[in-house]
Amino acid sequence: MVIFQNVSKIYGSNGRQMTALEDVTFSIGQKEFVSVVGKSGAGKSTIIKLIIGEETPSKGRVIFGSYDVNKLKHHELPQLRRRAGVIFQDFRLLPNKTAYENVAFALEVAGRPQSDIINFVPQALEMVGLKDKMLNFPKELSGGEKQRVAIARAMINHPDMVIADEPTGNLDPVNMWEIIKLLMKINELGTTVMLATHNKDIVNHINQRVISVENGKIIRDEANGKYILV
Repeated sequence: MVIFQNVSKIYGSNGRQMTALEDVTFSIGQKEFVSVVGKSGAGKSTIIKLIIGEETPSKGRVIFGSYDVNKLKHHELPQLRRRAGVIFQDFRLLPNKTAYENVAFALEVAGRPQSDIINFVPQALEMVGLKDKMLNFPKELSGGEKQRVAIARAMINHPDMVIADEPTGNLDPVNMWEIIKLLMKINELGTTVMLATHNKDIVNHINQRVISVENGKIIRDEANGKYILV
């Protein structure tokens, strides 16, 4: 599914360089639930950007499914990104579009016909428990509801993998656990999930594979792991 082979990412040039990742190697298989943990600035977000082709490695190789991400041309990236639904901490919903329109937009960008939009968008919103809020704008939704719309949008193209980048960072504890339950349900239905977080309680509750990142290096990779604070 995802393979990193001796990947490093260095920003800047000459004497003003910053190493975000250093010689990182790991793989994520189909249907896995993997938590990538570490403090802010450890390298978690850089890993996500490399997977979806938002950044290119300074050295090494990134593979996602049948895609050799390093070699993709700019016009090929949208096809890759439809295979990876990304969920962000700040939701990234379009404020002038309803919940229905935000989810539909992902299908429109993919060039899907109107019949697909009519059929699939209500199903996606029902899956996340928001069918009755489909005509609400983001400003009319709670933080938890906004994140559930974002999850519906991430799932609408039936991606091979869902990548959640600190998805509970702006949520209260009740909504936080609702989002985690939803991600676990998505995984149980067969979609690979990668969760980037620094929330110890969430990681220990999930009790799945944990990749720990510190200063751009993988320091631990354990099945049924825990978030060990250092």
